[in-house]
Parts: sequence; C-alpha cells; structure tokens
Amino acid sequence: MSDPAPFAFDRARHDRAGHLRAHDAWDGPDVEVLVLGGEHVATVDGPALRWLPRDEAPDGTWIFLGEQDGVRRAAVVVDRVPADLVPVSVRVLAPLLGADELSVAVHAVGMARWLAATPFCPRCGGATQVQAAGHLRHCTQCGTNHFPRTDPAVIMLVTDDRDRALLGHQATWPEGRWSTLAGFVEPGESLEDAVRREVHEEAGVVVGEVAYGGSQPWPFPASLMLGFFAKAVTTDIEVDGVELGAAQWVTREELRAQGEAGTLLLPPSGVSISSWLIETWFGEPIPAGWF
Repeated sequence: MSDPAPFAFDRARHDRAGHLRAHDAWDGPDVEVLVLGGEHVATVDGPALRWLPRDEAPDGTWIFLGEQDGVRRAAVVVDRVPADLVPVSVRVLAPLLGADELSVAVHAVGMARWLAATPFCPRCGGATQVQAAGHLRHCTQCGTNHFPRTDPAVIMLVTDDRDRALLGHQATWPEGRWSTLAGFVEPGESLEDAVRREVHEEAGVVVGEVAYGGSQPWPFPASLMLGFFAKAVTTDIEVDGVELGAAQWVTREELRAQGEAGTLLLPPSGVSISSWLIETWFGEPIPAGWF
C-alpha cells in the first residue's frame, strides 16, 4: 500500500528573508521577477513560472518574495498579466508546478490579494502606502501600520466506530462532487472546538476526539487550512441545507465502487489538503478517474 501523495504547497521551499524587506538592498539587477494579477501568474506556456529580468518587468506594486537557491525573487502586481506572458491561475498550476516554484507562487498570490483588498485604513479610512517590500501598509492619516491577515479554517476527515468516512456535498457543487467538511474558526474558539461545531452545524454529527493532521496555505483569498482527523460520537446525519446539501458515510469499499463508477468525484490528488486527508484514511492516492 503506497503512501498518499503530498498535497500542493504543504511546506515552504524558499527563504522569505524578511530582514531585507525594510530597505531596498533586495532590489538589484539580478532579481528575478514574477508578474501576477489576482491569482494569475506569468508562465512559460503554462506548466512553469516565467521569471523576468529586473529591467524587463512592467510597472506595478512590488513584493519581495525572498531567496531561493542563491537567487533573489520578487513579484510585481499588475491589473492584468499581459497575454504574451501566458497568464494562468495558480489553482490550475498547483498540480503541475514543482514544489519550489509553487512555494513562491503561493506567497506572491497571497500577498497580492491582501494588497489589493487593503488600499484604505480600516481604522480611520485614510489612504495607505505600501512599505516593507509589499508586506506592510502604512496609513498616511493616522499612522497605523497594517500587516497581512490570514483567516484560519478547519478542514476535517471524520470517521465513525466502523471506520467509515463522512463526506459532504455542497449544493452549489456539480452533481457527484464530494469532499471533506470544512469551515472558518470563530473568534475565541479553539481549533478543536471549531471542528466539532462545524461538523455538528453542517451535518448534525457530534464529534469527540480531534487530532491534528497538517496545514496548507490557501491564498484564495487569504486562508490557512488546518487539517484534522476526528472521531464521531453519533452517526445520524441531518444536513443544514445551507453549507451542505447532502452528506454520507462511506466505507473504503463503497468509496472505491462509487469512484470507479463515476458517481462520486473527489478533490484532485496532490492539490488540496482535503484529498490528502481522504487518501490518508483510504490508504492510497486517489485515482485520476475519480476527480
């Protein structure tokens, strides 16, 4: 039985070199530059990031990404990546890029989304200036410094005493699409309690034991997915009809049968932590025909 495939951007592969953000020492002629707009990045015909020399980069908002294999990396944020630079969404690129390139791409997209969302100070409404090589916004009116925010979200593979897995289907998803349950952590709430609350709210299942599995940044726009394995205390399902349209318990044999029949589609293997959670329980990577 093979190990589950690692999921995309599960760990950093570059040195963010934060000590260089406070001044312009990072910005030299040897810096390699990634052009991005929204979650789209410049590519080399799709499957690889396109890194431009410093003097060929367009005007935009600069983000210093750090160092990788002795090379300093930066990104420049534009409204739209020019067509000749072959823009592709990082979501699409995730299963195609190597871990090193995906590490800096996710950093760049997460920062770009934050910069785009915070042109004004949430405290006084004043305009903000980008500082610290794209990692800080300073309010020109009240002087407050604003730093990037990350929203914690729990994502969980729930099993019962028969070792069945609980899968959910959102009403907005295509027919046959199933995945693990997930939800955002609320203020004043522990991660374990967020797991229990979300499962009960969405599926009506009471959860007891909760064990941490792993985490994954998800910069679409600004989440950190915290993965857990959880044990159900009850098994009766009552979906909320809002977050979930349906839920079901499946054995490994039922998962395999439905996947092979094409009646159950799962998240792509190697892309998201949801597939990793399922594969860890299932005992092997999800076959390509199941997603």
